Amino acid sequence: MSWRDTLPPVRGKLLRDEPLGAFTWFRVGGPADVLFMPEDQADLADFLKALDPGVPVTPLGVGSNVIIRDGGVEGVVVRLGRGFNQVQVLDSISIHAGAAVPDAILARKAAEAGIAGLEFFAGIPGTVGGAVVMNAGCYGSETQDVIATATVVDRKGKVFLMGDGFDYSYRHSALQDAGLIVLSAVFEGTAGDPPESKAKIAEITSRREQTQPIREKTGGSTFKNPPGHSSWKLVDEAGWRGKLFRATGGGAMFSELHSNFMINPGEATAADIEGLGDAVRADVLAKTGVQLDWEIKRIGRSG
Repeated sequence: MSWRDTLPPVRGKLLRDEPLGAFTWFRVGGPADVLFMPEDQADLADFLKALDPGVPVTPLGVGSNVIIRDGGVEGVVVRLGRGFNQVQVLDSISIHAGAAVPDAILARKAAEAGIAGLEFFAGIPGTVGGAVVMNAGCYGSETQDVIATATVVDRKGKVFLMGDGFDYSYRHSALQDAGLIVLSAVFEGTAGDPPESKAKIAEITSRREQTQPIREKTGGSTFKNPPGHSSWKLVDEAGWRGKLFRATGGGAMFSELHSNFMINPGEATAADIEGLGDAVRADVLAKTGVQLDWEIKRIGRSG
């Protein structure tokens, strides 16, 4: 009898061998051993508390910045949904959002409430949970600039509030290293003017639509910007913009529109996409001596 035969009872959904491609923006990837979609915070905490501590647990948001490898993901993949998508305005500068709330929705709700400073979230293709964990940012602002507290749960099912200890750096936080799952967060902006904030959001949205392949099967920014460099320029100058790379499937490429965005033009596999990224990293390093580090998270077993 395996661990999958003795899973704790839940009120949400437990799906065995569930394909994960449909849950990612690249639309690739193998199955999760188990996919758990908890009903609410208590459901998740009780499950983690009772789960065999030797079973790996991997949180997955909307899959906007992740490659699920073709062999699937070992253990339990946790995907937060309806029970974690509430937004509540707390006061004139503070807003509370569940981990499953899309970043763009957080930006819009804050603007409507007259809370300024969160407009940049309109340019981030993910959810609040992912933004808090990886210190997501764009256009000169980052999550660390506006976060006040985060409610998290650890692998043992203990729920607690964090007001510090995030240890933020560029696209990284202590939450990643500790294996914590973000449940919700409180953000603090400044008192603002709703029309002005909405205009900023419209500008960010328009700029993103014009410069990023948001209607393609993509994963957002592929590489972090090395100190003193722009990743897109390094990829472009190395000759990889629009160049098809095949490993095991139909192939992947860096977008013609933005050369730091990989896209699945049709029938790519996860091996195609990750292989393209690794090939470009090696080529750029050989040509320029600059190391490109992944911003996209790669998880799971190779196919």
